[in-house]
Amino acid sequence: MEKQERLQALMVRVARCRLCPALVESRTQTVFGAGNPDAEFLFVGEAPGRDEDRLGQPFVGRAGRFLTELIRLMGFTREQVFIANVLKCRPDADHGNRPPEPREMQRCLPFLKEQIEIIEPKVIVALGATAMLGLTGREVAMTQERGHTRRFGSLPLVPTFHPAYVLRNPTREIRTLVWTDICRAMELAGYDTDDRVDWVPGPG
Repeated sequence: MEKQERLQALMVRVARCRLCPALVESRTQTVFGAGNPDAEFLFVGEAPGRDEDRLGQPFVGRAGRFLTELIRLMGFTREQVFIANVLKCRPDADHGNRPPEPREMQRCLPFLKEQIEIIEPKVIVALGATAMLGLTGREVAMTQERGHTRRFGSLPLVPTFHPAYVLRNPTREIRTLVWTDICRAMELAGYDTDDRVDWVPGPG
């Protein structure tokens, strides 16, 4: 229970955070993340959207369903991995969602680092270029970045397209590239994917 208790204490601190006054004013609640404290895989997105802010859970809606399908194809459930965002508050926006600003993510990054220290995953999967910016401070084009294994501290960091991008571009090619990245993450964690590499996740 030690990890769960440490995550619970961190979640309380996140909920009390006031570092970004505009986000504090506009948020319904913080979105800490969810999953297994002993997860081997940590999926990191950029920030909560409207539905996540309302429900207090990461990756709900269509993008969440696509991520859940990827996790199922890996042979896991959402409860067996851990899903979080770099930014724990929904970026304030009058209509729709906006990307988090780099300074917002930098203020929030210590919380994510502490989550990583507690969970001790084998692999981090970065979902989208904005998540990579928040994790590494580097602006990247995901079309060029994916396919490479990066590092976050001592951990392998696998970049891939954000589920929302896949839903906007649900071609077989894009879905195959995402699954290739997921298989790489599994291999880095010690799993054999020889019987899975030719799979293609559904379009969501």
